Amino acid sequence: MSESTDTSSLPAVSALLGTAAALSACGGGGGGASNPPPAQPPTAPPANPPTNTPRTQPSSVRDAARFLTQASLGYSRTDLDALVRGNSYTDWLQAQFAMPRSSAHFDWLLAKGYGAETYRNNAKGLDNTIWRKLIASPDLLRQRVVLALSQLCVVSVLGINAPWRQFIVANYLDILEANAFGNYRQLLGQISLSPAMGFYLTYRGNTKANPQTGSEPDENYARELMQLFTIGLVQLQPDGSVQTANGQPVETYKQADVSGLARVFTGWDVDTSGFANPYPPDVARRPMVQVASRYESGAKNFLGSAIAAGTGAMEALNSALDTLFQHPNLPVFVGRQMIQRLVTSNPSPAYVARVAAAFANNGQGVRGDMQTLLRAILLDPEARDPQVAAGPSFGKLREPVVRLLNWARAYQLTSVSDSWALGDLSDPGTRLGQSPLHSPSVFNFFRPGYVPPNTALAAQGLVGPEFQITTEVSVAGYVNFMQQVIASSLSGDWRADYGSLLALAGDSAALLTELNTVLAAGSLSAPTLVQIQTAVDSLPLNATDGARNRVYMALLLVMAAPEYLVQK
Repeated sequence: MSESTDTSSLPAVSALLGTAAALSACGGGGGGASNPPPAQPPTAPPANPPTNTPRTQPSSVRDAARFLTQASLGYSRTDLDALVRGNSYTDWLQAQFAMPRSSAHFDWLLAKGYGAETYRNNAKGLDNTIWRKLIASPDLLRQRVVLALSQLCVVSVLGINAPWRQFIVANYLDILEANAFGNYRQLLGQISLSPAMGFYLTYRGNTKANPQTGSEPDENYARELMQLFTIGLVQLQPDGSVQTANGQPVETYKQADVSGLARVFTGWDVDTSGFANPYPPDVARRPMVQVASRYESGAKNFLGSAIAAGTGAMEALNSALDTLFQHPNLPVFVGRQMIQRLVTSNPSPAYVARVAAAFANNGQGVRGDMQTLLRAILLDPEARDPQVAAGPSFGKLREPVVRLLNWARAYQLTSVSDSWALGDLSDPGTRLGQSPLHSPSVFNFFRPGYVPPNTALAAQGLVGPEFQITTEVSVAGYVNFMQQVIASSLSGDWRADYGSLLALAGDSAALLTELNTVLAAGSLSAPTLVQIQTAVDSLPLNATDGARNRVYMALLLVMAAPEYLVQK
């Protein structure tokens, strides 16, 4: 975005920092993600139990807006009207599942010339293609799911020190896209052989034990595959509650299980066959292959499963992944986190149990069906019942990236040159404090079980994952950044379509009604709307750029309002 845009007519950022205080009261002020809390958060019953009657289509515009808020990264008035006019929720989901993928990240990088030698040892182009898809790709649900999966099965470009790392991560994103509506077992197989995961979790080039030197296989991926991607640290009941023995949580695995599984991930390396060094970007697109001399061919034992000595590397890998995939923890561990990413931070045990059961069996004996998982999450009575949504424990803090995308998709932000040069937005002081595929660690920017200390959430035994990156500095950075991008999107390379809003600039009440519907899914209260309307009306309409400044102010104040920041 242009740094020179004049935003002096917009409200001073200091006047908006009451938002930070409001967030802190709810549970802000978290730290970084390097010291993760327990991975499995507690569950809470909804304050208002859902009705038993499934809601198959919206009964109001607000119902439709709430659904799209959960099922997408943002929606336009056109998207909303289409759902209200006739699509049932089920029909909308089916249409999304059937929608073809837009151009792959890898292909876009090649087409834009990022395969030139000058880009070999940097990540140029990666952020561009990430923002391109998150902002403008027409597959609303897939992009929301890809972002969620990237926060569950984490890869970060910051942890990949290899040539063509933009292509390595782009290929990983393409894998997530290809499997977003597929099966979780296939996803596990493909990410386990992806160069991105091999480099990031350091098992690319992993070598069998050497008795002479005392070296052992790298255990990084084996540990994180179990802890973060599949089964978690403790045994879970089907509703997400922790299994205990003698008053203590029952662990899912021991160190011996990590060591046994690590033997499976030996011998894997990037596939450079047919290419001379220096290798082209195409190597990043190939699954890793075996180097037989590095592979541990002996017996491998973990989680009660035995892989016999002499078993081939691919067979051993599939056997290990099957063991994890069939573990009773997997449906509830993955399902609960996907609920958190899409709907609410503190789903009830009953909601978790229903989703986990659907993920364990789609009704046709298939485990790990992503389409069934998404239907179960988004169509569950607890997700759809507005009475449940009104409860104080329901909902989630919108993460900063999602807030930006809500605005960008609502007003069809586009890059005139097709460069999409937003860059890395992870600086909390001047940007968003978060940027896709830029996590500081494998634990994501925030953990699913994060409990903000010394807060009302903590007192109630609730979690607030996104509060881990919420501080007074990050709140101010967010407001400053949005002030800049909202006003600069009518100049330079960026274009947002504010036509419908400019037409309402003379009627501040109508303007705010529209913003409340399209951005906030009707969550802004009457007192909040009155406060914002008073501020908007203070700007003279007949002044130079008066209509634009009213629109800018209305957008910024809506997006800074605590009632918007909490997705209900």
